[in-house]
Amino acid sequence: MKKVFTFIGGFFAMLLTSAVALAEPAASSGGGSDSSIWYAITAAATMSIASAFGALSQSKAASTALEAIGRNPSAAGKIQTPMIIALALIESLVIYGLVIAYLIQTRIPTVG
Repeated sequence: MKKVFTFIGGFFAMLLTSAVALAEPAASSGGGSDSSIWYAITAAATMSIASAFGALSQSKAASTALEAIGRNPSAAGKIQTPMIIALALIESLVIYGLVIAYLIQTRIPTVG
């Protein structure tokens, strides 16, 4: 049940931040508008959500693989390669979140 609530919370956080991330910039060219605050919050939320869920999934994958190796040490070679590939794919999703956070940050107008 805890996983369901975590998934639903992450899903709604994504829905709330995507509207701000994809919104058109304000017509006025003045710096420091109200929307720049939301861009900053969205960039921070994107990076924190991506890194938090990436860390949780990597820890789950590593602990499951180590448990499997502990139960059957002779299968360590067959388990290690897919585990490293899975960890790399999980990390790539976190890097995508970092890229999106940088793209959102570029929409923040500079003051001055």
